[in-house]
Amino acid sequence: MAEARTIGILTSGGDAPGMNPCIRAIVRTATAEGLTCIGIRRGYQGLINGDFFQMESNDVDGLSRRGGTILYTARSDEFRTEAGVAKAAKNIEYLGLDGLITIGGDGTFRGARELARRGIRVVGIPATIDNDLGCSEYTIGFDTACNTAIEAIDKLRDTGTSHERVSVVQVMGRNAGHLALYTGIAVGASAALLPEKEVDMEHDVIDVIRKGCLHGRRHHIVVIAEGVGYLNEFVKQIEEATGLETRATVLGYIQRGGAPSARDRVAASMMGVRAIDILKSDASSRVIVVKDGEFDDLDIEEALKMERSLDENMFTACNRIDNSYLFHRK
Repeated sequence: MAEARTIGILTSGGDAPGMNPCIRAIVRTATAEGLTCIGIRRGYQGLINGDFFQMESNDVDGLSRRGGTILYTARSDEFRTEAGVAKAAKNIEYLGLDGLITIGGDGTFRGARELARRGIRVVGIPATIDNDLGCSEYTIGFDTACNTAIEAIDKLRDTGTSHERVSVVQVMGRNAGHLALYTGIAVGASAALLPEKEVDMEHDVIDVIRKGCLHGRRHHIVVIAEGVGYLNEFVKQIEEATGLETRATVLGYIQRGGAPSARDRVAASMMGVRAIDILKSDASSRVIVVKDGEFDDLDIEEALKMERSLDENMFTACNRIDNSYLFHRK
């Protein structure tokens, strides 16, 4: 297979801090090696609509420190149809692209696979704050999202302590509890509710809060993953059982914004460079992953068959720290 000379880049699905540094690394590396970069705005929908522009090194100046994505992002119902995929593939041919780099999560990779099945060379880069891709130990954006949640909860602790409240804080993560697990550990939460297993509210949350009160604790943090649901129900249960004023805070989309952390900037840059190396070789249909702490790549079909579970060692350790219990709900 001939070396790629013209490559397309798109970001798709939910935005994640680190997408911009990844775009920067791709464009800078590619142009330094004589490749042409075509930016595709608004993900697969932009690929269908013909929303393209040529990217030069100057276009990515200063992107390392910027959150979001300069290529914009969108979800595309049209691309989920055969006609939509066919139109996207036709535009790839029209542009003369020798390869396409897609940055995003599971849905982005599935879209890339559809193009790969039509003979198009694709490389997927994992970027989602949920960190829920089975093929990779780490996804771009996760560390920044955790830090954003931690900073917000630290501020809630100040006001919560003043009022001797229980703060129930909902973090993102879709149907996975990785973000809630990491955040719960980092902030010293009394409990964290995750989507993967059930929780006995009386024994595992309310009794923990009561025990904390007996030991002089004046404020309690409960972290809940959005995939658990029932936020207001949990707030009501805690308040009625403990007699403590209990307030809910939904952090929402602030977790997707902000300047990417050092870890996300470095991971994004390393993955961007590796994507160019793959397209310059005879490989195709690959996904970049982190495996055993190292950057690697897998066949896209193999990658999408893999499932992600919580870190059981971390889960076990958390149950032993400062009477903090981390639970799941089926």
